[in-house]
Amino acid sequence: MHRATQTLQRLARTTAPRTVASSVASSSTASFARSSRTRSLATVTSQVPLGTNTHIPVEVQDAAVDVVSPASEMLGFEVSESQSGAPREDIGRPIYLDAQATTPVDPRVLDAMLPYLTNMTGNMHSGQSLAFAEKAVEVARKHIADLIGADAKDIVFTSGATESNNMAIKGIARFYKGKKRHIITTQTEHKCVLDSCRVLQDEGFDVTYLPVKENGLIDLKQLEEAIRPDTCLVSIMLVNNEIGTIQPIKEIGEIVKKHKGVFFHTDAAQGVGKVPINVNDLKVDVLSISGHKIYGPKGVGCLYVRRKPRVRLEPIISGGGQERGLRSGTVPVPLAVGFGEACRLAKKEMAADHAHVEALAKRLYDGITSKLTHVVRNGDVDGYPGCTNLSFAAVEGESLLMAIKDVAVSSGSACTSASLEPSYVLRALGADDEMAHSSIRFGLGRFTTEGEVDFVVDKVVSAVTRLRDMSPLWDMIIEGIDLKSIDWSQH
Repeated sequence: MHRATQTLQRLARTTAPRTVASSVASSSTASFARSSRTRSLATVTSQVPLGTNTHIPVEVQDAAVDVVSPASEMLGFEVSESQSGAPREDIGRPIYLDAQATTPVDPRVLDAMLPYLTNMTGNMHSGQSLAFAEKAVEVARKHIADLIGADAKDIVFTSGATESNNMAIKGIARFYKGKKRHIITTQTEHKCVLDSCRVLQDEGFDVTYLPVKENGLIDLKQLEEAIRPDTCLVSIMLVNNEIGTIQPIKEIGEIVKKHKGVFFHTDAAQGVGKVPINVNDLKVDVLSISGHKIYGPKGVGCLYVRRKPRVRLEPIISGGGQERGLRSGTVPVPLAVGFGEACRLAKKEMAADHAHVEALAKRLYDGITSKLTHVVRNGDVDGYPGCTNLSFAAVEGESLLMAIKDVAVSSGSACTSASLEPSYVLRALGADDEMAHSSIRFGLGRFTTEGEVDFVVDKVVSAVTRLRDMSPLWDMIIEGIDLKSIDWSQH
C-alpha cells in the first residue's frame, strides 16, 4: 500500500467522515497507469479544492467517493457541505494543457515527500540528533546533480527559478562590480531575468539585450561581438518558456569561455528533465532550476554554482549562512526530497517522456491545421515539442481562452499574462501586435493523453471558427486584403 493511501486512511480515522458513497478503493498512486502509458494523473476527486484547475480523468469522473471532512472539534467550527470537498456539478475542472506554467506533482514524488510531512520532522541545520533530515536532503541534492551532470556540492537550494535567476545575475554582477559592469542577455528571457537586469541598470551597470531571429534563436556572431573587456556575465536561457525555442547553449558556452573572467548563466527551468544537460559539456558556470516544472513540488528550486573554477557571488538573502553561505534560510526537507525524487524520475524517464510529448504535439498541430487555415506556429520548429505556441489570424487570444474555458491553456507566460500588452517574446520575433495578441500556448506533459489532445483540437477548432464568423477582419483576410496596408485612422 502506498504511503499516500496510508496517510489518507489515518486522517480519516481521526476525523468525522461524511459518507456520500462508497469509500475510495485505491490511492491516487494506485490509479497511476504509467505502464500502459495512459498518462492519466491519478486524482481523488473529493479531495481537490473547489475551483482548482485539476483535470479529472474520464475513468474516475463517475466513481463513487468518500468525502472526508475535518471534525468540528479539530477546527473550532462546523464544516458545511459547500465548504467540504464534495464535487459540485457547477464547477468544472479543465483539461490541463499548460505545462510551461506548472506541472502536477507526480504521485511517486508525493509518496517520497509524505514521511517528511508527517512523522519525520527535523531541521537539517539544527544541532538535533536527527541525521535523517540532513541525509534526506543530501540524497536529494545528489539526484539533482546527477540530472545535470554536476557535483552535488555545487547545488544550492532556493525557493525556485525566480530566486535562482535573481541570485545568479545580481549576485555575480555585484560581486565583480569593482572591475566589470557589463552584462549580456537576450530580449526573450524570462521576466525575472529581464527585471533583474533592469535593477542592475539602475545601479549603474550596462546591459546589452541581444535581438533574436524569427525562430527565437540568437545570432552567435552578434553575441561574440557584444562581449567587452568589462563584461562580467552572459545570461541566456536554455528553453524559452513561451515558444519552446532551444538556444545553442554549448556553442554559446564555447564563445563565452574564450573570454577570461566572463561567467555564463542559463535559466534552465524549462529545459531540465526535458532535454539532456551536462553542465561541463555546456561550459555553464551557473544554472537555474525549478521543482514545479518537472512534476515536483512548488516552492523549491536550486542554483548550480560551479566551484572549480570557482564562481563568486554576493548573497541576496542575509541570515544564518546556510547553503555554502550563498542562500540563508532553512532548507525545507519535504520540498527538497520531492524535488530530488522528481529529478531522479526525470532522468530515468526523459526519453520516454520526450517521445510521448513529441507524438502528442504532432497530433495537436496536425489536428488543428488540418481544419483551420491562417494558423502560425511561433518559435523554432526544432524547439521543445511540449511547448506549442500558435497564433490564429483574426482571433483575439483572450476571447479564445474564454471560449474554451474547459481547457487550461495560456495566452503567454504565466508570469506576465495578466498584462493586456502583446507578448514581448513574440514581438521580439517580429510578430505584429495582431498576431501576438492572437497567440495561445499549449503545454503538453507527462500526464497528457491522446484523448485530451483530440478533445482540445475539437474545442479550439470550434471556437476559432465561431469567433472568425463574427469577425469582419476575417472576411477581409479571406478576400485577400492586406490588413497592414489599411490606414485605420481614415475609417
